[in-house]
Amino acid sequence: MRILVDADSCPVRDIVVRVAKAFAISVLMCIDTCHVIDDGYSEVLTVDKGRDSVDIALANRTEAGDIVVTGDFGVAALALSKGAVPVSPGGHIFNSDNIDRHLFERHLSGKVRRGGGRTSGPKARKKEEDRHFEESLTKLVQKSRDS
Repeated sequence: MRILVDADSCPVRDIVVRVAKAFAISVLMCIDTCHVIDDGYSEVLTVDKGRDSVDIALANRTEAGDIVVTGDFGVAALALSKGAVPVSPGGHIFNSDNIDRHLFERHLSGKVRRGGGRTSGPKARKKEEDRHFEESLTKLVQKSRDS
């Protein structure tokens, strides 16, 4: 088991590293050339800047049993299809019961934007989201260890 992170603009990288260190789990941070990460613990994979290049690199390296940290519903769906467990930076655990709804919402939002409409952007991050993410990630790691 590893923790793979869609690390471009990920607000919980420090939490991922803290939990991973506590459980001695390896971490792979995937970024494009516009970002730099050096946390002293994680392996960092830097890919060319391009549409979905980080997402594709992350999906290609995902294996069954991994935990994938991403806010991208497409990446979450790919992770699920490989037997991994995706979790959002807000602590929401994606699964086969909820991924279709998320993908449909993404489709509808894209349709609105392509038609010239506006959709709401991300809300300001709250401390409770960090706490919820850390709790969710810790539970996923413990559950994986118990299996």
